[in-house]
Amino acid sequence: MRATARDFSVALEASGTVAALSSIDVKPQVSAQVLQVHVKEGQFVQRGQLLFTLDARADAANLKKAEAQMQKDEATLADARRQLARNKDLLAKNFISQGVVDTAQANVEAQQAVVAADVAAIDAVKVQLSFARISAASGGRVGPIAVFAGSSVGPSGPAMLTITQIDPVAVGFSLPQRNLPDALKALASGTGVVSAVLPDSPASGPAVRKGKLSFVDSAVDPSSGTVKVKALFANKDQGLWPGAYVTVKMELQSLPEVIVVPQAAIVQGARGTAVFVAGPGNVAAVRPIKILASAGTEAVVSGLKAGERIVLDGRQNVRPGTVLIERAADAGRAASGPRGGAPGAASAASGTASSAASSAASGPAAAASRGARAS
Repeated sequence: MRATARDFSVALEASGTVAALSSIDVKPQVSAQVLQVHVKEGQFVQRGQLLFTLDARADAANLKKAEAQMQKDEATLADARRQLARNKDLLAKNFISQGVVDTAQANVEAQQAVVAADVAAIDAVKVQLSFARISAASGGRVGPIAVFAGSSVGPSGPAMLTITQIDPVAVGFSLPQRNLPDALKALASGTGVVSAVLPDSPASGPAVRKGKLSFVDSAVDPSSGTVKVKALFANKDQGLWPGAYVTVKMELQSLPEVIVVPQAAIVQGARGTAVFVAGPGNVAAVRPIKILASAGTEAVVSGLKAGERIVLDGRQNVRPGTVLIERAADAGRAASGPRGGAPGAASAASGTASSAASSAASGPAAAASRGARAS
């Protein structure tokens, strides 16, 4: 196996839960009887769409009564204004005193206040009448409907139905405390890409959704050392359902042109972290490295150069100075077990002819390297 230089995406995998952005319980604001139900269970509704119609005959009658009262008070106001005009004309001819005019003016102003009160009363009745038409406060999916035409409902009773917003939808999960700076940086820059994979679905199939980090909690949970975060996902086809568990992969950072090796090739020893490299003559040598980042089965390291051959299989049998046996890739897969009486012979990417030559030349040293593979 050769160390490669390429861009590397550092991602964190966690278990998440799909959650609706909003879930609204619909209740009446007045006590009345249901006249008509305009939606069905499981239906998707838009904001402002009519859901229920309630019996509003009493409120309609009160509205007519309030309008009639306003007409009466407007007629009284018109008469008061006429009286004021006549009194002003008589005052100009010195037939009456100023006090009579002032009284007429006060009557007009008082009647204007009465008419204004009538307008407010009509508005109040109209508001009460509007409660008979219950509309959706937000778009979403209608849940179970608990009432039917003829049911009596009231503000203190159970919800008539629940509207759950499905698109967009949120996925909540937890990040380790050590990744909090990366999450905050991604949130501030808007580059926090999050993937959600439904269980029992191919990792690259249509069940993989792409979203963006939208929320990082303001506190770390001291009991678990994690911080809660949320990502926002478009969900037009309703593939993500509230309450479902998903596997979340969040890209924390992208490292350009770094050295990448399999984590299986890394050896943890008393002197630190290292890998075995195949030097001149296929002689094994220990190379100290430093792990910069890891994700999945790969790790980003320093201390290696691109193209250097490292020991992957059987590294537990390799010692410094061991002569490694090289084999072609196909032969290497076959040589993972016993071959020709030598269990787990080392393999790499040369040819089988050179393998035999190297084995003959190495003698006891080659025997010590059995079970190792370098390329």
